[in-house]
Amino acid sequence: MDFKQCIVIREDLKLSAGKLAVQVAHAAVMAVERAEKADKSVVSDWKAEGQKKVVLKVPGVPDLFRLQEDARRAGIPSAIVADAGLTEIPAGTITALGLGPAPNKLMDKITGKLKLV
Repeated sequence: MDFKQCIVIREDLKLSAGKLAVQVAHAAVMAVERAEKADKSVVSDWKAEGQKKVVLKVPGVPDLFRLQEDARRAGIPSAIVADAGLTEIPAGTITALGLGPAPNKLMDKITGKLKLV
């Protein structure tokens, strides 16, 4: 079975490349931690396959929460990232959503229509 992780960021924030990279990293790590608690075998299979990740974008915060709810209903672990506010944006700003890892087909039902960053 093929697995992937999706990280979804807000395109309305217009973050610098470095800030965007850090938010993506936070989302990826947080989602994997949640996925390990839910099903360690999925995470180990995903790691064995090379840890496929895809970074996608949505217009804003409501889209992130809608995707998170869709993922919850599908049984995909998720994590919302709220920034600490130390650099470019205010503390508590929602920046990204980490999803999975999960089977590709299941993930595509949730994120398949989103565009790459």
